[in-house]
Amino acid sequence: MISIKDFQKMDLRVGKVLSAKGIPDADRLYLLEVDVGKKIQLVAGIKQFYTPKELVKKKIIVITNLEPAKIRGFESQGMLLAAEQNGKIVLLAPDKDIEPGSKIR
Repeated sequence: MISIKDFQKMDLRVGKVLSAKGIPDADRLYLLEVDVGKKIQLVAGIKQFYTPKELVKKKIIVITNLEPAKIRGFESQGMLLAAEQNGKIVLLAPDKDIEPGSKIR
């Protein structure tokens, strides 16, 4: 269990995927450029579930205040949110159109 204060520390934003490309020698990873009110870069293990064409222009939910991590030599500046069921990944997304960078409360 975490407190509401701990939960409120997370900066969740609506992001819009601007580009998606595979990472060399990584079967599961994409390098994503995402607009969350500013451009950030994410490394995401969703390659077997989405094509770049499906991702570009897609609105997603992103945690933007995680400490950056180096993955396969690329800096990931946040984390997208997804659900998993029976080994399949589905990205979380707003149900109506909303501007990139909008804060999730």
